Amino acid sequence: MEIKNDLLLRAATGVTTERVPVWMMRQAGRILPQYRALRAKMGSFKTLVKQPELACEVTIQPIDELAVDGAVIFSDILVISEAMHLDYEIIGGKGVYFPKTVATKQDIDQLEVVNDLEGIAYTIEAIKLVKRELAGKIPVIGFAGCPWTLFAYMTEGKGSKTFSKGRKMLYQAPEMAHELLEMITQSTIFYLKEQIKAGADIVQLFDSHAGMLSPKLFHHFALPYIRKICESITEVPIIVFAKGVGYAIESLNELPCQVLGLDWTMSPQNVRQRIGSSKSLQGNLDPCLLYANPTYIKKATTNMLDAFGYQKHIANLGHGLEPDTPLDNIKCFVDTVKEYQFAVM
Repeated sequence: MEIKNDLLLRAATGVTTERVPVWMMRQAGRILPQYRALRAKMGSFKTLVKQPELACEVTIQPIDELAVDGAVIFSDILVISEAMHLDYEIIGGKGVYFPKTVATKQDIDQLEVVNDLEGIAYTIEAIKLVKRELAGKIPVIGFAGCPWTLFAYMTEGKGSKTFSKGRKMLYQAPEMAHELLEMITQSTIFYLKEQIKAGADIVQLFDSHAGMLSPKLFHHFALPYIRKICESITEVPIIVFAKGVGYAIESLNELPCQVLGLDWTMSPQNVRQRIGSSKSLQGNLDPCLLYANPTYIKKATTNMLDAFGYQKHIANLGHGLEPDTPLDNIKCFVDTVKEYQFAVM
């Protein structure tokens, strides 16, 4: 199906664009009043994720409201852990909780690599519905968590400032850690390939907790598995977003992906100096900057666009939107990206 607005795909693959495309991590969900109303009616987050029609509706809400250039599917990175038979819950006010965690070889033996649709069918069906509803309007963005970030949740059992249980396993039982990371990797490859078959035009890998690792651990336990996934996904462009590892940008540049996502602590100019222009870059406004007044947001967004340069850039935040971000400020960010580019043409 031909995509009418293919700015995102062109920017990702280094093709000239008439303006910088823009989308935001976590744009599908809690920032929108229509989502909050639906969530209040339906109850839990997982209820929405697991009902394809509702996930489709939530995915499309920001397209109508914000006029962004990509539709990121409404789902969760922990779909894979549950499909591997490690269930999770989302507890209001507390976040992610795993009733059971992975701590021993016996725990790993009870898991299964995902190689059929049984545990992921709802997300795959949601992508098909979104693809049909959009009818080629803009690209559909699929995603998955990177193996280390999923490993961190599956071993810790909840969110953490340190993910010390997972890091302890890396030191105390590295062979066991590699076994679990490989299982997650193979499951993720299957999951992403099914997303692509269903209609995802581009996919993003999230390593939200990469910054918890030392450079040595990142290069040994995280990067090789990201590489395996990138090497296996050749059908569509890949965005790799590893948060908090600016020290590894040269290594990330060697991955067979098309786009590197930058968090807000990274300087676009510095990254370009270090890796050149071979890859497109995505990012990287501080999500909390969107709490500022519109005048400040416009200036900061313009400065960000200047720093990245006109081409091979996908405008985004340096991480996901905060749930209480003022909607008008989000619109200010999106509109500034579009107005800036047209102004300099």
